Amino acid sequence: MTEYSSEKEAVDALSASYNNIRREIGQVIIGQDEVVKSVLISIFSNGHCLLVGVPGLAKTLLVQTVAQVLDMSYNRIQFTPDLMPSDIIGSEILGEDRSFKFIPGPVFSNIILADEINRTPPKTQAALLEAMQEKIVTVGGREHVLPKPFFVLATQNPIEQEGTYPLPEAQLDRFMFNVFLTYPSFAEELQVVKNTTANRNVKLNKILDASQIVYFQQLVRNIPIADNVLEYAVSLVAKTRPNTAAATDDVNKFLNWGAGPRASQYLVLGAKCHAAITGKYSPDIEDVQAVAEPILRHRIVRNYKAEAEGISTEMLIRKLF
Repeated sequence: MTEYSSEKEAVDALSASYNNIRREIGQVIIGQDEVVKSVLISIFSNGHCLLVGVPGLAKTLLVQTVAQVLDMSYNRIQFTPDLMPSDIIGSEILGEDRSFKFIPGPVFSNIILADEINRTPPKTQAALLEAMQEKIVTVGGREHVLPKPFFVLATQNPIEQEGTYPLPEAQLDRFMFNVFLTYPSFAEELQVVKNTTANRNVKLNKILDASQIVYFQQLVRNIPIADNVLEYAVSLVAKTRPNTAAATDDVNKFLNWGAGPRASQYLVLGAKCHAAITGKYSPDIEDVQAVAEPILRHRIVRNYKAEAEGISTEMLIRKLF
């Protein structure tokens, strides 16, 4: 682990590492720049990321590519309707000495790809709740600590598709970012088809290991933030809560409920990380706004009036700026 002489030098190293990772990922993933940025910010902020999009937009490939560039253990869990909680967290078996022995599940890894997380029933989805928040798993009354760092990068098909189960609000709130993937542009799709229909082998370099990621996570938390930026982040979240003093007219009219305190925490952490990767040593209001949409979109719930009038969650968030 490299020692840095000052916090500014460490922030510069974080920014350089981020750009190197982006460059490596760009050899495989064409376009999707904002999506890649959100995934990497969630990793450096010690958060989890939910990627939402129709099949075929390279959600799984993106997570696999990130895992290749980061020198850490990686497991993929394919969520299916018959998946059981023990298939994720592990279970106890009776050994030859007539005592129970814990066999760890695939969740015991640095990076977890929860593929098509909304294709399994809520009982199994809930198995990830404790792991995502507490970074531990409890089996048979005993706690088992997960490795550090620990990320869940989940993919989800749109809930309108057949055979999907909406994620509970409690689980959605565990994800720092809810990122929507859109169709590529014509030029991007042309490049994708060109690369994937020819014999093209890409060798990716390892950029960071587990200890470096943990170091940068601590660095992000230590980045100073001005009081006015902190107050802006908290007030932005407070404005999303209908029938409160801070709520705007649009919020009272179109929302059933707003975001909780975890949104404020993630806005501040996300703003700090966004500032660092762009070469700044302290975040400003623009950094808060840059991460606000994917942090807030899954934490506020529209009412029937908003749906009837075609008012999207993103429109309401932008109005709060």
